[in-house]
Amino acid sequence: MPNNKPLLSVKNLKKHFVTKKNFFGHPKEYAYSLNGISFDINKGETLGLVGESGCGKTTAGRTIMGIYKPTAGEVYLHGERLDLSKGPEKRIQMIFQDPYACLNPRMTVGEIISEPLEINHVYDDNKAKLQRVYELLELVGLSREQANRFPHEFSGGQRQRIGIARALAVNPDIIICDEPISALDVSIQAQV
Repeated sequence: MPNNKPLLSVKNLKKHFVTKKNFFGHPKEYAYSLNGISFDINKGETLGLVGESGCGKTTAGRTIMGIYKPTAGEVYLHGERLDLSKGPEKRIQMIFQDPYACLNPRMTVGEIISEPLEINHVYDDNKAKLQRVYELLELVGLSREQANRFPHEFSGGQRQRIGIARALAVNPDIIICDEPISALDVSIQAQV
């Protein structure tokens, strides 16, 4: 019997940010960034969220991934409810809009790409982990020799490729892309 469950299912997801607190430190006013969004994504599908700047697209991605704790609502992956209060879910990865801001300037590119592998205990063997980093670099059009360089040594397009490699590192079930090419010039956008 085929599995008819969506790959990702978002149900009545809400994210409200406290903008003002009362004298006792309790929330008084909120910014309603997400106010009950729901959708399903099936395997092989692509979904684009379209809206004006500040309407909550990035917040939706970060909340679905578990970077932000939702105010209400549920997220299911393969029919399994995710506990987003525990933090980011490794089966969901994100490519961020600003490639420079999301790369630690004190880490080499190899360390940046291998970090999700270490956090999620994907490899016990350092040699296998390093080989995976080299594979990912080559997959996004960079060379293995660049693994020992730092983010500031790369162009904007190359930094975005590093972010893509990092998102692919743990073979996620779904990748959320937050305007991954908007900060790049047109010639680089086509390459990425």
